[in-house]
Amino acid sequence: MRPRTTLAVAGRVLTQVRRDRRTLAMLLVLPCALVTLLWWIYDDVPGDVFDRIGPALLAIFPFFVMFLVTSVTTLRERTGGTLERLLTMPMGRLDFLLGYALAFGLLAAVQSVLTVAVSVWGLGLTVEGPLWLFAVVAVCDAVLGTAMGLFVSAFARTEFQAVQFMPAVVIPQILLCGLLVPRDQLPRVLEVVGDLLPLSFAVDAIDHLSRSDATGEVWQELAVIAAYAVVFLSLGALTLSRRTP
Repeated sequence: MRPRTTLAVAGRVLTQVRRDRRTLAMLLVLPCALVTLLWWIYDDVPGDVFDRIGPALLAIFPFFVMFLVTSVTTLRERTGGTLERLLTMPMGRLDFLLGYALAFGLLAAVQSVLTVAVSVWGLGLTVEGPLWLFAVVAVCDAVLGTAMGLFVSAFARTEFQAVQFMPAVVIPQILLCGLLVPRDQLPRVLEVVGDLLPLSFAVDAIDHLSRSDATGEVWQELAVIAAYAVVFLSLGALTLSRRTP
């Protein structure tokens, strides 16, 4: 791995995203718009529903958006022949993936700060823990979505197939993360599966910060999220092919 090559890949990705206004809007504006829409839906509903499910959505939306954008963007590199040309240069697969992870990680940081700012200061979401750690969890969660998107893109032939991975990879995690029903109230098998899924750790970390200023469990959950991201980046490096399968 060469840091200079990784930075060059990251710079190239950021330049491409900056020129693609639709992708930039999807990355930075869409999560804020979705959170605002949800707040609007529950604005007149008694029981502070937004305060209950809003933190979980701050974990889900960055993960969802980064997974989708990364998987499609990487597939475009392969189908367009760009990836094959890049890998003929003195650059390893891990350089390519880390460059992508770094670029989308920076975008995820901006996205998370914007979404947290809109939720807390614009929509009145209650957060008892440190706000900066709240944003750190959201960034790590988005990086996890990036790593999983890089990994699954290796198994898609078209952009449509890349999108089709969402019901298989993302939706089960949303259903079992505790958003709809607390995980300890799920059937035992589903509870165990939900406890092991990576998105559940991000939801738990943000939920802890929204209810308490204690950070011990949050750091443990952050370590698990980071480990999952490293695993999926490593798997992505092993399965990354130059051409569409």
